[in-house]
Amino acid sequence: MCTSQSAKTARKTTAIAMDPMKKALPITGTFLDEISHDIPHQNWGEKEWDADFALMKAIGIDTVILIRSGYRKFLTYPSRRLISRGCYEPSVDLLDLFLRLADRHGMKFWFGLYDSGRYWDTGDMSCEIEENRYVIDEVWEGYGRHHASFGGWYLSGEISRRTKGAIEAFRAQGLQCKEVSGGLPTLMSPWIDGRKAVMAASGALSKEEAVSVAEHEREWNEIFAGIAGAVDAVAFQDGHIDYDELDAFFEVNKRLADRYGMECWTNAESFDRDMPIKFLPIKFEKLRLKLEAARRAGFAKAITFEFSHFMSPQSAYLQAGHLYDRYKEYFNIK
Repeated sequence: MCTSQSAKTARKTTAIAMDPMKKALPITGTFLDEISHDIPHQNWGEKEWDADFALMKAIGIDTVILIRSGYRKFLTYPSRRLISRGCYEPSVDLLDLFLRLADRHGMKFWFGLYDSGRYWDTGDMSCEIEENRYVIDEVWEGYGRHHASFGGWYLSGEISRRTKGAIEAFRAQGLQCKEVSGGLPTLMSPWIDGRKAVMAASGALSKEEAVSVAEHEREWNEIFAGIAGAVDAVAFQDGHIDYDELDAFFEVNKRLADRYGMECWTNAESFDRDMPIKFLPIKFEKLRLKLEAARRAGFAKAITFEFSHFMSPQSAYLQAGHLYDRYKEYFNIK
């Protein structure tokens, strides 16, 4: 594995400058969203991505997670299986690019599975199992075993409550990922069906009906019982509940994860769900409140969706660079 001098310097600087007395849990991982669904594509090449990995590393990010390897017909890598079934061949092999950059910058890369879109159309997640049987094997043989940075798998299906076929899908995918890769860990990132859990295409910011803490615990106890042993870490998305609800839901998430032998992370969304424009970088104070709640709950790691659009100084959003600066100031990162 090749690590550049700039990456080594960034690691050293971050380790020295990070203020351990801060009350918030620092962000050490980010999703990579290159099959953009409801945020704009930034049309970056290798130069821009290399610079962004260095910016991530400079604030302590050591983990990058491909949010999905494909969505419907668009792909991040030239999958023989999926192209033969009607998907478009990508102009750039982003999977190869991201793995090389993770190698170069000394990061761990987690591979996100393929999303055919059929789950979103039908409400049945079991239909996502079959294509991913091929994708998992194809990616491990063609990429995973050749890169020291390949560190885990992201089960990209997003659910909130009891969903048809979800337990079956997560269990089948998780176990296959671990089997082919010699036990590399698996991650899921569900969402809480809170007041702000509205469709991105909707003009609404909130809804009347929201899950209670007790309902959330009961339903996720059932789901975790069914996927225990197949999923190693869970990072609930934190943006669908109000800031004064964070502690109650986070306590439940941590208790359930501990009960079923999973690491409890948080997916600290760095975009704002409280504004009619979807989606813009979040106000730093809101991000701070969420990261402080994650530390109080004893979570093991904070990841974000997602650095490159909502925190990077290179982002198409001017506010993202300012969020980066406020984050560095808070954690005393030089």
